[in-house]
Amino acid sequence: MSGSSVYRRARAVVASGVALAAAAVGLWTGLGGQSAHAAGAVPSPDHVVVVVFENHAYDQVIGSSSAPYINSLKTGGANLSQFHAETHPSQPNYFALFSGSTQGITDDSCYTPGFSSADNLASEQIAAGRSWASYNETLPSQGSTTCSSGKYARKHNPWFGFSNVPTSSAKTFAQFPTDYSTLPQMSFVVPNLCSDMHDCSVSSGDTWLKNNLGAYATWAKTHNSLLVVTFDEDNGLAGNRIATVLYGQPVTAGSSSSTTYNHYNLLRTLEDTQGLTTHAGNAASAADITGIWAS
Repeated sequence: MSGSSVYRRARAVVASGVALAAAAVGLWTGLGGQSAHAAGAVPSPDHVVVVVFENHAYDQVIGSSSAPYINSLKTGGANLSQFHAETHPSQPNYFALFSGSTQGITDDSCYTPGFSSADNLASEQIAAGRSWASYNETLPSQGSTTCSSGKYARKHNPWFGFSNVPTSSAKTFAQFPTDYSTLPQMSFVVPNLCSDMHDCSVSSGDTWLKNNLGAYATWAKTHNSLLVVTFDEDNGLAGNRIATVLYGQPVTAGSSSSTTYNHYNLLRTLEDTQGLTTHAGNAASAADITGIWAS
């Protein structure tokens, strides 16, 4: 073969490789950066239930004999060992988790319902035509905006702060369905002041979780659904490091991540599990939680 023939063949091989690479890049960019990121980073569960407990540090829960059920979820799911809350006290952390911002809230005092029209997880769900609800233990009645009633405390229910979230989407925990296939695509469960470990022990909260959401967790494992268990803040003595465990079919059993995450990372991840194209507040610049998802 002549030198010129070899040169032409070599040029053809290089051109073919460049074309293949260009086609691959075109295919990737054609997916859209947002969609490709969301699809590759996090799963798309059919249902997500987020449960928020209160005022305990990571080491008071993970590895504790007082929390056998939460630790069983860790063993069968995923543990985020460097998850941190944003601030103190409780209320601004709930706003951070729900809307990517504390919305100027700095204490636990009773705010005016619907004071903010900022984007939040629920408003984004609703705008995308997806379903949302909160289930609030001891809430006097569906949609009630009362500040407190017995063991119920509105300071743990940030959805009431937003004019773009219907108050009717705030349900009592008695309305949590027994047919889990009828759950909204995204929902929060907020136990009352005893069940959430605020006024009562870690053990009481752990038992409440097992008794009230254990059946959902088992169901989620075989129905492409997700349970997230987290805390609002620590006990003020551990750098605001809190327990966060994820469980369900989309999660790799026994996995863990030591990446530093916070409420904004969790919010971003929740948004991306829903395929939402908008991200509220600081979630817009937060990274997804990764390294724990089943392939």
